[in-house]
Amino acid sequence: MRVLIYSYNYYPEPIGIAPLMTELAEGLVQRGHEVRVITGMPNYPQRQVYDEYRGKWYVTEERNGVTIQRSYVWVKPKPKLIDRLLLESSFVMSSFLQALKGWRPDVILLTVPPLPVCVPAALLGWFYSCPVVLNLQDILPDAAIHTGILKNKAMIRTFQALEKFAYHTAHTVSVITDGFIDNLTKKGVPAEKITCIPNWVDVNFIRPLAKQNNPFRSAYGLEDKFVVLYSGNIALTQGLETVVKAASQLRHIPEIVFVIVGESKALKKLHVHCEACGADNVLLLPFQPREKLPEMLAAADVGLIVQKSNVVSFNMPSKTQVLLASGRPIIASVPGDGTAARAVQQSGGGLVVDPENPAALADAVLELYNDQAKGEMLGQRGRQFALERYSFDQALNHYEALFAAVTSGSRSKVGAFTLDAEKTLADV
Repeated sequence: MRVLIYSYNYYPEPIGIAPLMTELAEGLVQRGHEVRVITGMPNYPQRQVYDEYRGKWYVTEERNGVTIQRSYVWVKPKPKLIDRLLLESSFVMSSFLQALKGWRPDVILLTVPPLPVCVPAALLGWFYSCPVVLNLQDILPDAAIHTGILKNKAMIRTFQALEKFAYHTAHTVSVITDGFIDNLTKKGVPAEKITCIPNWVDVNFIRPLAKQNNPFRSAYGLEDKFVVLYSGNIALTQGLETVVKAASQLRHIPEIVFVIVGESKALKKLHVHCEACGADNVLLLPFQPREKLPEMLAAADVGLIVQKSNVVSFNMPSKTQVLLASGRPIIASVPGDGTAARAVQQSGGGLVVDPENPAALADAVLELYNDQAKGEMLGQRGRQFALERYSFDQALNHYEALFAAVTSGSRSKVGAFTLDAEKTLADV
């Protein structure tokens, strides 16, 4: 098939949806499909267009058999709501023109967020007479309203209308966790229109490695330390201040070191908080090259997932699968009724503690420090769970089957596929 992937984020952006869509596109090419990707100029997580793409309106390139068609985005390093709207609007307009340059696709896979891209994707689906599969990585505007990012009532109504438009015009809605399904059906989306394909992890790339002679540990003087690692986005929904406060409560144990890896500008703010808390056992590091990700994860004794208490229950951090595959135990400081907590508990790969509770997080770290055999057992369970539930080959099989079903024009086939995917999750 010819597959058009419409994704605001893509390689070389290192975190979030970009690595997932990059792996999916290249995996489909390896299986004999033609793939072109409509995406923006890379700018995440720095929120600044990368140097080699700056000042350009359009760039078309090829990587590992995938045709990548990039277009201009208006982006500011510290975006307010109006800046976010301008960014999304710029991508909507510029990307549509790029999408018209190239072969006619058999199917369009649209990733959301951002939500406004449902408009050009729907137009493309009509223009090319092909189905649009809407891949929901988050449910907007619910998540933005819940966390206080979106407060303006007129804007809320506008985004709710866009959400209805997106669900109505999509042939199929693909969700990454069963926690999304109830939300969508309550909004009137037919159950037979929804399919669940969890995000994946490349279990051959992310795998358990020895802590001894680990280059990451050696580079940062961590050879004899108990390393508690957080790596990823540092934003409103994470609340990394909780991690810093927990670290300050454990500074009397010199062997325990907290390592936070993230975007440099965000780390500067966190550094101020570390000094205020006296957390001199926190090491702040910039993002590492993706090829070094396996050794960085292997350097940890514990991996962290952190969310604030006001995060919507269906939010599922993409790092969950990655940490499970690394074979290290997880401590999840997340809402107990949420999808992330349920995933960690079902995997048997970690501990769940109340969010924004530094004492609870510190106690969990101390528990695994004092019982490192337990940590090893949790890590092994998590790795096995990732192999069984989150392997890339399984996800690729699901997407191929879904694309085959929607291009055949048979809703019953999509419905059957949906039931199979839901059953897989129900079995977890």
